[in-house]
Amino acid sequence: MKPESIFHVSPVFSELLNAIPHGIAFLDTNLCIVVMNRLLEVMTGYVTDEARGIYSEFILRSNLGSKNRMCREVLESGEAVSDDGNIINRQRKKIPIHFTLSCLHDEEGQPAGFIIILEDISVLKSAESKHHGLADETEILGHSPQMAKVFELMSVLARTDASVLITGETGTGKDMIAEALHESSQRARQPFIKVNCGALPEALLESELFGHVKGAFTGAVNETVGMFRLAHKGTIFLTEIGDLSLPLQVKLLSVLDDQEFFPVGGSRKVKVDVRIIAATHCSLRQDVQQGRFREDLFYRLNVLHLHMPPLRERDGDIRLLLDHFLRQFSDKLGRGITAYTKKAIDVLTRYHYPGNVRELRNIAEYSANICQGKKVGTKDLPQYLFQPSETSTKIAAAIIPPILSPVEPPQSAPKSVGNWTAIEKEMMVDALRKTGGNRSKAADLLGWGRTTLWRKLKKHKMA
Repeated sequence: MKPESIFHVSPVFSELLNAIPHGIAFLDTNLCIVVMNRLLEVMTGYVTDEARGIYSEFILRSNLGSKNRMCREVLESGEAVSDDGNIINRQRKKIPIHFTLSCLHDEEGQPAGFIIILEDISVLKSAESKHHGLADETEILGHSPQMAKVFELMSVLARTDASVLITGETGTGKDMIAEALHESSQRARQPFIKVNCGALPEALLESELFGHVKGAFTGAVNETVGMFRLAHKGTIFLTEIGDLSLPLQVKLLSVLDDQEFFPVGGSRKVKVDVRIIAATHCSLRQDVQQGRFREDLFYRLNVLHLHMPPLRERDGDIRLLLDHFLRQFSDKLGRGITAYTKKAIDVLTRYHYPGNVRELRNIAEYSANICQGKKVGTKDLPQYLFQPSETSTKIAAAIIPPILSPVEPPQSAPKSVGNWTAIEKEMMVDALRKTGGNRSKAADLLGWGRTTLWRKLKKHKMA
């Protein structure tokens, strides 16, 4: 008797597995995958449909040795085996885990398979990580291939002292990345100072950055040291660097070149030792071409470059973040909310998230405050999620024929009308044609996630 006959893979059973906050896999007696829960899919990068029937060593690649040996120990002792170790996921990211292996028995008491439970213990390892790698990587959630590349690059950037330029859309987490780089660098014990270059007028921003002497301008009754001096020996993070005026760009370039500057109204140079991390959601190259940003400053800031991918391109991370933030706000509010309903998940995973992780977090916070039950339903979501986006409106207009006027002779309807399968296939072909075969851009055009497009391409045998 196999595990699927013991634990019938019904919707209720799947929901139960997905509610467990650890990765779970059922193996048959040949140690091949039968089913995995959603968290293990996220951890490994494989979905159950891909992994089913595959020898578990190829999916759960760990440093714990042969599972054959461990299974023999379980069968001989009749007790579960546990150990700490690592697994390497599909994106070659190492995840610290606590591993537990137990035997499954049929109604006659005979071995019928095995259950594996993997507990992600990254948070418990964070203290050790501060000495060997990126300290706060576990606080920046994401198991997608796109975020795996970011984490890999961050571990390199944290070990250098060169200037870093972080780019990405608003809400993608550039501030968290900058702080994580500082906390993982040799300057971690020194100050991390953040300055928003677009929040103040030019005159005030110059004083904010470089300080001023007493009497430098009306109201300057005391000397102010400025953010650069406060960040001495540490890191200064200049967010929205594209909003910096040209005169201040010149002064910043001087600081980068000479590590010294004049305070506003001062006649004596101040020397500082700071690392500069800058961030922008705009294209600085385009600003350089249009004369709004100095080319020499751009190259001094862009010594090292890290781009944060938008949430819509982070395969599988939307569901991971939704669950994480819901648990976080539910615990904070003491609400006992456990999950989202299937309809709510359908709405949330189809949404485009122009505000990225910040917007998703706000949606989760709104839902946790509004929800009166144990599960977040569609009625607990912000109403703007149900309004058609510009992209979906264009797609609908392209596939739905206009209402005919009574005085006009009826025209032949497109062959695809009334046949959603054909319409869906037509939409995907058209989107791929417009984007030159780029699946990420095609998914964006359709308002879908990249994994949704891939799944539908496979469904229609187009992949």
